[in-house]
Amino acid sequence: QVQLVEYGGGLVQAGGSLRLSCAASGRTFSRYAMGWFRQAPGKEREFVAGINWSGGSIGYVDSVKGRFTISRDNAKTTVYLQMNSLKPEDTAVYYCAAKPGLWTTYVRQQGQYDYWGQGTQVTVSS
Repeated sequence: QVQLVEYGGGLVQAGGSLRLSCAASGRTFSRYAMGWFRQAPGKEREFVAGINWSGGSIGYVDSVKGRFTISRDNAKTTVYLQMNSLKPEDTAVYYCAAKPGLWTTYVRQQGQYDYWGQGTQVTVSS
């Protein structure tokens, strides 16, 4: 069982930056693929970024490429999402998720993730 807790959400003006953190419990964090997802009001939850267990495979949804960066620190059992040049359309609840396994590639499909955090609100004002 893995527990995930997200930190770092808040209110920011367009063009600003935020860094989200997701702290995971357990000693097997290094064997999990991790992902960030978001859900805006009235919309379905969507994939934002993913990273495999080693950090060697990373992927993003097209709308955040060049602005967001996912990273992980296995020693700290934490995954991060650095968000720069934020836009009002980035406003959403952001969730991190974990999928056990030494996958060679990141995982994009939310149905494949086994564990989810409670979410953190990100609001970008225009």
